[in-house]
Amino acid sequence: MLTYLCNKAINRLENRLGVRLIQRGARQLTLTEEGVAYLKSARNVVAAMNEADSLAEAFPTRVSGVLKIRTMPTFAQHQILPWLPEFLDKYPSLSVDFELNAVYQDDFDRGVDIAIYGGILPSSSRIATRIGDSEWITCASPQYLEKYGIPEHPQELLKHRCFHFNFSSNWNNWDFLENNESFIVPIKPIASFSQGTFLRDLALRGQGVVRLADYHIGEDIRLGRLIPILRNFRSGITEPQYIIYANRKLQSPRVKCFIQFLQEKIKIKPWRLIV
Repeated sequence: MLTYLCNKAINRLENRLGVRLIQRGARQLTLTEEGVAYLKSARNVVAAMNEADSLAEAFPTRVSGVLKIRTMPTFAQHQILPWLPEFLDKYPSLSVDFELNAVYQDDFDRGVDIAIYGGILPSSSRIATRIGDSEWITCASPQYLEKYGIPEHPQELLKHRCFHFNFSSNWNNWDFLENNESFIVPIKPIASFSQGTFLRDLALRGQGVVRLADYHIGEDIRLGRLIPILRNFRSGITEPQYIIYANRKLQSPRVKCFIQFLQEKIKIKPWRLIV
C-alpha cells in the first residue's frame, strides 16, 4: 500500500513538472538526470527551511532589529531621553526609531511597535497599559511673577500673558475648582504653538503663564525655575498615560524589553509632584 501511494505521488509530481524523474526498471528504480537535479534542489529547500525554523525559534529571546515608537515630543525628551543611552547600551543589537507628534494616531499597521500617549484614547482593539497619571500645572517663572504679580484668582489670568497649544485639545481647557464647582477660564493666548517645548521655553524666559503636564515641567518646578500658581483652585483632575501596542500575546522581544525598562524607570523616578 505504501509503495502504491509513493508511486502515485511521484506520478503526480512528474505530470505537474512535465518531466520524468525516475527510471522504472523490472527490479529497481533509478533517478534520471532531471531527477538527480530535482532531488538536490529539494534538499537545499529543506535545509533552508530548517535554518529558517532555527532562526525563528531564537526570536523569542533575541532583542534586535528596529523598535519604532510614536509618542509626544515632550514625553520623549523628559521621560525617555534621560535613560535611552543606558537602554541602548544594554541591547546593542537594537536600534530605536522615534516618531514624535503631540496627537495620537493608530499607526501600527504601518510598522509602529509602541505608542505612548495620554488622555482619552479612541476605542480600538489595541492594548493600552496605564503607566501613570499626570496633572496639568499652571505656572510661570519667578521673574515673570515678580514683574507682573501673582494672580490670586483664575479669572485674573485673562489679564496675564498666557500661551497654549494651537490645535483643538483638552490641554487648552484651563480648568479650576471653586466651592466644589469646576469651571474653565477662556484663556486668550498671545501666542500658541503645536509643541509644548516652545511653551516651556517661553515660560522659562519669563515671558508668560503656561499650563503643562508634570511629566514635562516636573524638574523645572523642583529646581524653582517655574512656580505653580493658583494651587488653591486646582481641579485635582489627572490624565492617565498609556503605553499602547498591537498584541498582548505575540509581542516581540524588543517591545517587551522596552516596556519593562520604561515601567522600571518610572517606578524609580516618578514624575508626579507634591506641590
